[in-house]
Amino acid sequence: MQRLEAELGQSLIDRSGRHSQLNEAGKIALDYARQILREERLMREALNVYARRQNVLSVATVAPAPLWRLTAQLVDHFPQTILTSQTLTQEDVERSIINGQIDLGISTRPVMLPTVRYTQLMTESLSVVLPATHPLAGRSTLSAAELDGETFLLYSQIGFWKSYCDTLFTHSRFVTQEDRTVFLQLAQTTNLLFFVSDAPQNDIDTPADKVIAPLRDTAAHATFYLLVNNDARPDAQAAFDWVAAQ
Repeated sequence: MQRLEAELGQSLIDRSGRHSQLNEAGKIALDYARQILREERLMREALNVYARRQNVLSVATVAPAPLWRLTAQLVDHFPQTILTSQTLTQEDVERSIINGQIDLGISTRPVMLPTVRYTQLMTESLSVVLPATHPLAGRSTLSAAELDGETFLLYSQIGFWKSYCDTLFTHSRFVTQEDRTVFLQLAQTTNLLFFVSDAPQNDIDTPADKVIAPLRDTAAHATFYLLVNNDARPDAQAAFDWVAAQ
């Protein structure tokens, strides 16, 4: 304290009585010291947030499977990188990548603009699972037209695939499940039809009393593209370049 008083050229403590206490100059110095400490704390918090953001890439996707694929590809090569994701419509993914609102986008079509780069990420095809006793169970492939009118168990978070269901199964009823764990449990016991994907990350085990029939509709097959803006952060560019090289 004496050294601080010497540096400031002011006495900060009243030492005349039995107990030392701040004098008026000390109170002024304390107010400024509190402000300085607060600004230092805010600076450290801002720098910590900045540091965390350097390791976080925001991804917008039209479907879950290509996001799982992207995560699996990046986790080993970029172990410090964290992906945050949101599921958007095709148009919103394109708009967000063009405007620079997200780091990476996953779409069902390339963006043909000079400001955006794209590379093919994966393909995905749907099949339908139905009881072995179902009249259509013996078919090697099926179409939406043959299945339209059936009742399906459906997981809600399937992205753009929901539009496939709404468009081609206009006479069907969907029992939608929000919770993935509950959906997987029901898939093991229900007699309702449900869809599965050929994506490697598909986590649905088909029960022995059911059969799988691929869907032959063009709309049941999708190609996904990874998008990045040319002005994206260097770590987003590096992630894109690494995926493109695989």
